[in-house]
Amino acid sequence: MTRQVLDTLELGKRPDGRTLITAAWVLGHRDGGHRLIPNGQVVVDGGEVVYVGTDFTGEVARRIDFGNALVSPGFIDLDALSDLDTTILGIDHHPGWAKGRVWPRHYVEAGPYEMYSQEELAFQKRFAFGQLLLNGITTAAPIASLFYREWGETVAEFDAAADAAGDLGVRVYLSPAYRAGGMVLEAPGQMGAVFDEERGLAGLREAVDYIGRQAGRHGDLVRGMLVPDRVETCTEVLLRQTQAAAADLGCKIRLHMAQGSMEVETVRKLHGTTAPVWLARAGLLSDRLIAPHATNATEEDLGLYAENGVSIVHCPLVSARGGSTLNSFSKCKERGINIAMGTDTTPADMLMNLLVGLIACRINDGAPDRVRSADLFDAATLGGAKALGRDDLGRLAPGARADIAVFGLDDAVMAPSIDPITTLVTGGSGKVTQAVFVDGRLSMRFGEVAGIDMKAGRQRAQRQFDGLIAKYPERSWGNPPVSEIFPPSYPIEVNDNG
Repeated sequence: MTRQVLDTLELGKRPDGRTLITAAWVLGHRDGGHRLIPNGQVVVDGGEVVYVGTDFTGEVARRIDFGNALVSPGFIDLDALSDLDTTILGIDHHPGWAKGRVWPRHYVEAGPYEMYSQEELAFQKRFAFGQLLLNGITTAAPIASLFYREWGETVAEFDAAADAAGDLGVRVYLSPAYRAGGMVLEAPGQMGAVFDEERGLAGLREAVDYIGRQAGRHGDLVRGMLVPDRVETCTEVLLRQTQAAAADLGCKIRLHMAQGSMEVETVRKLHGTTAPVWLARAGLLSDRLIAPHATNATEEDLGLYAENGVSIVHCPLVSARGGSTLNSFSKCKERGINIAMGTDTTPADMLMNLLVGLIACRINDGAPDRVRSADLFDAATLGGAKALGRDDLGRLAPGARADIAVFGLDDAVMAPSIDPITTLVTGGSGKVTQAVFVDGRLSMRFGEVAGIDMKAGRQRAQRQFDGLIAKYPERSWGNPPVSEIFPPSYPIEVNDNG
C-alpha cells in the first residue's frame, strides 16, 4: 500500500491537503532533544509539520504507512560533494603532488583552464543533488574541488544549481567559491602559495551579487552562504571583507581550515601560527563561521572554536580514508563546540559517515562510553541546523519545515533491532532510504528522484569523469601518462588470443 499511495503523488511537488505519515518508529523532538515514538505519526500540511505523536484525530487527505521503518528529520550535509569525486583518486595514489592535486609551475605559466564545460558543471550539480536525496539528505551546502578549475567557481553553474535544487526539491545553501591564491608545485615535493588578491575580491563581489539574486527562490529552498575556498588560499583582506558581506547579507561563512598538513605548514609559513589562531587575532572567528574539518586542530585551536562559537563540520569518512580523524568527537562536544556533519565524497552516505565517526571517536578516546550513536545522529540533524541558525530544520516538531527521510528497517542486510538509531548507525547505509520529503514535497521514493534519471545520469557522469582523467597529465609534474599517475590496483591481464 505504501508504494501505491506514493505513486499517486507527483515527484517534486507538494501534495494538496494534509498528509499523515506513520511507521514503526518516528523520531520526534521535544524539550530540546529527539524522542523516539513507537508506532508514531507525523502530519504534514503544505511545507510544515503540524503534528508529531500517536493519536492524531483530525482530517487528512491521505495516509502513508511505511511499516517497519524510521521516520526521521532529513539529514543536513554542510560539506556536500557537488562535482564528480576526485578524492577517491588519492586513496591509493601517492604522493599527492605527483598526481595532479597541486598545479605545477609549467601548468600555471601555460594558463590554467576549465576542464569541464559549463554544461557539464551544471549537470554535475543536478546529479550530486540526486545522490544526496537518495541518501536521506534534505539540506546541503555544496563543495567541489578547485584543482581542475581555471580559478574559482562560476556564477553560471550556480544559477544552474539553484534551478536544479528547485526541480529536484532539495534545500541548499549556495554561492560560488572564490579564493585569493593557490598552491603551486615549484619542484618535486616543493609547494608554495601564490596570491592574486584582487581576483579573490572580484569573486567575493560575484558571490554577494549571486546571493542577492537567488536567496529565497523556489519557495525558500535556496539560501546563501559565502564560501571562500580554503584558509591557505585567502588573505586577511579577503576574509575581513567576507565577514562584513556576510553580516550585511545575514548569512553564514564556510571556510575549510585545520584540515591537513599542507594547510598547516603553509599558514605557519605565511602567518607564523595556525589558521584558527591567525583568524582569532584578526577578530575573524565567530558563530557565523562554519569550519570543516578540524582534523589538524590543536588544543588551542579547539579552545578558540569553543570560545567564539565556531561550528565544526565533521566528515569522518573522507578524513579516515586519508589517515586522519577528529580528535575527538566527544572531546569537542564536551568543550561545547557545535558539531555538524558533512559527507565531502562519494558515496554521499551520511549513515556510513556516522558509523565511521563513531568508530574513530571510540578509537581516539580509548573507550566506548564517551560517545553514542545518538550523538552522531544529533550532529547530522540538530548540529547542522544550529550551524545554519535554523530552529525549524533537523527536527520533527510542530512548526518545523517538513524535511523528512524514511529509513527502512526490514532490509535483508540489516540486523534485528530493538533500537532504530543504533541499528541504522552501526549497520545501515543510505541504500535503506525509502522516501524523502523536502518542505513537504516528495523528492525521492524508492530510488526514483524528481527531476533526473539517476541511472542515465551515472553513465553520463562516468563519461565526464573519464574526460577529466585524460587531462591529468597536463597538470601533473613531468607530464606522465595516465597509466603512471593512476596505475591499476592489480596488473591488467591482456588477452593475447586475438
